[in-house]
Amino acid sequence: MRILLINPNTSQVLTEKLDEAARATLPPDVDLVSVTAEDGFPYISSRAEAHCAGVGVMDTLARLGGEFDAAVIAAFGDPGLLPAREAFDMPITGMTEAAMLSACMLGHRFAFVTFTPRMAPWYNEQVRQAQLTSRFSGTFTPDVPLGKIGEIDSDLREPLIAECHRAMEAGADVLILSGAPLAGMAPSLRGEIDAVLIDPVQAAVLQAAALARLAPQGASGGSYRRPPGKPSTGLPEALARHIARED
Repeated sequence: MRILLINPNTSQVLTEKLDEAARATLPPDVDLVSVTAEDGFPYISSRAEAHCAGVGVMDTLARLGGEFDAAVIAAFGDPGLLPAREAFDMPITGMTEAAMLSACMLGHRFAFVTFTPRMAPWYNEQVRQAQLTSRFSGTFTPDVPLGKIGEIDSDLREPLIAECHRAMEAGADVLILSGAPLAGMAPSLRGEIDAVLIDPVQAAVLQAAALARLAPQGASGGSYRRPPGKPSTGLPEALARHIARED
């Protein structure tokens, strides 16, 4: 089985962190290929940036998706996830959705623990969209300055641990370490946090592998049925051909 991991951020450092974290839990028969967005933002941190990044995700799937059994959108907030499921007949998972659904199978209430309050409203919207509000204890973030994006997990380790404890006090028994810069951090905290910790990219990759085995054609029916072909103007060539059904 081959899985394509798409980092919609343009930071190669984040791709390497995501790839390393994902490989730590991959089944032995899964081949993972990780790619970095060529255009966009070093780190997506708003709805607008996520919307722009979604086009790049779709283009990557149009160019490379035919070589894979499933794909993972490896950015919290899942940019382009729902449109991608509509346009491509393969299983596609996103870090936010996969982490939330895993959390509901591992405990009663979950919380996001992340590194900046700027993204909390957007993250909370993901919970409402998934209709999981009754299982959600909130988003918890330290109020401290950010350093280098690739070193947040080490620079903010103690403040993040403190936020994990705050989330537990608010009733969460499953904590999702949210955001690509925190990829791979969960295993190092399991001896210090008395709650279930979820690494979103690991959840997304494992679910992608499971879905590829359950339904090789992906989410191609019902409301996600692929739309009729349509010409377009100004889109990347591969994506334009795919949407026009010329692929």
